[in-house]
Amino acid sequence: MIIHYYDFGCSKTDAKNRRLWFASNQSLSYLNGELPGDYGFDPLGMYDPDGMGFAVSASWLRYAEIIHARWAMLGVVGCITPEILGAIGVIPSETAINWFKTGVIPPAGNYSQYWSDPYTIFFVEVILMQFAELRRFQDYRNPGSQGRQYFIGLEKIFCGSGDPAYPGGPFFNMLGLGKNETDMNDLKLKEIKNGRLAMLSMFGFGAQAVLTGKGPLENLIDHLSDPVNCNILTNFSHPFGQ
Repeated sequence: MIIHYYDFGCSKTDAKNRRLWFASNQSLSYLNGELPGDYGFDPLGMYDPDGMGFAVSASWLRYAEIIHARWAMLGVVGCITPEILGAIGVIPSETAINWFKTGVIPPAGNYSQYWSDPYTIFFVEVILMQFAELRRFQDYRNPGSQGRQYFIGLEKIFCGSGDPAYPGGPFFNMLGLGKNETDMNDLKLKEIKNGRLAMLSMFGFGAQAVLTGKGPLENLIDHLSDPVNCNILTNFSHPFGQ
């Protein structure tokens, strides 16, 4: 359902740039089209500055969505790439395992060919991720602060733009994309659209793993070869491929 802009008094300029999904007078009072991917959709009032998003600020929700979107895009690629490379013979079949059999869901299987045991790998990941996440959180609270803290001589590349969600600079925008404001806004919109799709995809990957016991590529091939008998409805009726 798309809400027409005349219903809520939006300008014609706004209407050209975005479509409004389930918008309301309340949501359009604070979702005015300035944010990338803003369609006035906020049925729970999470972004409402007066409601503070159930004790979470609107600025943090905006920032968190972008970060989760980027992780989801990386996750989708990471989940499906081994299947694709294994299917075309680029990597050995024993390493082209389904993502949920790598140890991320222990009941589904554990991969035994890592460089160390699962517990060591887990704690190494915790330490490294904690370091990165703490620095990221510090940059959110004090934008640009990471460029002023000593970091083995590399601190200048972390100075960024002052916007923690889009730091830019020689490291985070090494290709120099978005030469002007129009191009940058277009890239931001494309990123959040693809990121939202990736977050839904990751949820779908997990659901498919539970229901079919197969990876996303195999699920896709099964559906394309027999869409009548291999779809979301039949998967619910035959969990784990039974």
